[in-house]
Parts: sequence; structure tokens; C-alpha cells
Amino acid sequence: MAGYLTTHVLDTARGRPAAGLEIELFRLEGETRRSLRRMTTNADGRTDGPILPEAEFETGAYELVFRAGAWLDAEGFAPESPRFLDEIPIRFGMSEPAHYHVPLLLSPFGYSTYRGS
Repeated sequence: MAGYLTTHVLDTARGRPAAGLEIELFRLEGETRRSLRRMTTNADGRTDGPILPEAEFETGAYELVFRAGAWLDAEGFAPESPRFLDEIPIRFGMSEPAHYHVPLLLSPFGYSTYRGS
């Protein structure tokens, strides 16, 4: 089985997918943080393809950065200065070639994540 990485972002304040949210994937190697890819969620709150496809999968440490502040602004949530949530980094490890799914449940004042399937 080859490994790959996906995500799904849900707007829990409105009970719908978070379409149009920018996500960036980084590979972590010691103190080095290397950007691999930027994607934007589609109407279903997912990216159109894997964030890290099988052909590029490597075990190791990664970080997804969800650009929540820009998305909250674009969605018309009441602006704050500074916004409570802006960029949400999630660091995680992938230790074997498998499907890793890292969803984000998002509202203007909180979020949660887990290893999904």
C-alpha cells in the first residue's frame, strides 16, 4: 500500500464545508521547514486531489498550515484586530505508507483535528 495525505475542512459555526480556504504543506527536517504545496479547498471543503500524493509520499514529520484568518474575513465573520485565529499549524508524523487524513473542524474561536480515515 502506498501512502498519501488528505484533509477536509468543516465550518462548524455554520454547519457546512469550508470552501476557499488556503492550506500549505511543509516537510519538517530538524529545524528546516520546506514548503511542498499550496492548495485551496473546494466546495466540499476538500482539496481536489491529495495534498501529498502517493508518488511523493515519504514517512517523516510534516506541518499543515490552514490560513483560517483570511478565510474567516472572506466569509464575513465579524473582524477582530488581531483575529483570534489566523494561521492554524498542525504538526504530525507519518510513520508508515498509509492513507493519512487530517481534517480540521473550524469556527471563529476554536478548532479541532484528529487522524481520520
